Amino acid sequence: MSVVRACLLTGYPKASFYRHCSPPEPKPDPIPQADRYQPAALGDRERAAIIEALGSEEYADFSVCQVFYRAWDDGNYICSRSSWYRVAREHQLTGDRRRQATASPKKIPELTATAPNQVWSWDITKLHGPRRGEYFHLYVITDIYSRFVTGWRLEAWEDGELAKQMVADAVEGNGKAPQYLHSDNGAAMISQPLSVLLAKLGVDKSFSRPGVSNDNPYSEAFFKTFKYDLRFPGSFETYDQALAFCNWFFYEYNNNHRHSAIGWHTPANMHHRRTTQITTARRQCLDKAWRKNPHRYAHRPKPPGLPGPAHINNPINRKSTNLSHTG
Repeated sequence: MSVVRACLLTGYPKASFYRHCSPPEPKPDPIPQADRYQPAALGDRERAAIIEALGSEEYADFSVCQVFYRAWDDGNYICSRSSWYRVAREHQLTGDRRRQATASPKKIPELTATAPNQVWSWDITKLHGPRRGEYFHLYVITDIYSRFVTGWRLEAWEDGELAKQMVADAVEGNGKAPQYLHSDNGAAMISQPLSVLLAKLGVDKSFSRPGVSNDNPYSEAFFKTFKYDLRFPGSFETYDQALAFCNWFFYEYNNNHRHSAIGWHTPANMHHRRTTQITTARRQCLDKAWRKNPHRYAHRPKPPGLPGPAHINNPINRKSTNLSHTG
């Protein structure tokens, strides 16, 4: 059998076979590639000139790229820009050389709700008005555990005083204040009127990190449900039209919408703890169907279970030490 055919059958590379049969003789003292003489390499005087230019008083506040082109325009072309960067990296002269404001790392919000009225989340979304650039502002508070809308209002603008009134009305209508109120860092959210009210109610404030939409997932998810409803018109001609739609939607959502994240119960039933009775009725209905046609089921059917705790940045998932997602 030929070498070519044997290598093909075994899956062994032909070149590796020949190299194994006739390995090259090792050199007694090989010179590493980095230490070998390179005829095109920069000389010591050229490298010193680059370092001197980067550290000079004239160019000390400029980036490597700026120094390279300014020196070039002054008639001092030493080498390519990439070589300038290579020399600068070796001497730790890269990076932004300007004075910078040091931003302290923002705390990651970590909230957990195991029952209604523990954590409320709120946000404001814009609804398109009759003309380009004209909006109505919809304020909405949701309970992250039950997904129940505890408060909302429709206004022509965003304002801290309006946010304060909405939260006060929500607490009064709900009969209880939450332990935490979570939001992003909008002007209305961090306003003094709202902060004073929350302090009076004994509610702790929680804020998303700037630019991190995932820190407020429940409000974001609700607004998608709101705007993706088939009856959502896209824009509203008048305030009264927008208000009428909101009145209809929030009643329908709280009392009739079966939510996938809470065992297909309505937010109102979840919030007011009526799910046990409904789950029992669902189980009885399933048992009746199973007894009537048991051959249709591989296993005895069960109604959807109730959800576990609701989290904003679940610390268990965030601190997972599992390094593989493929094993």
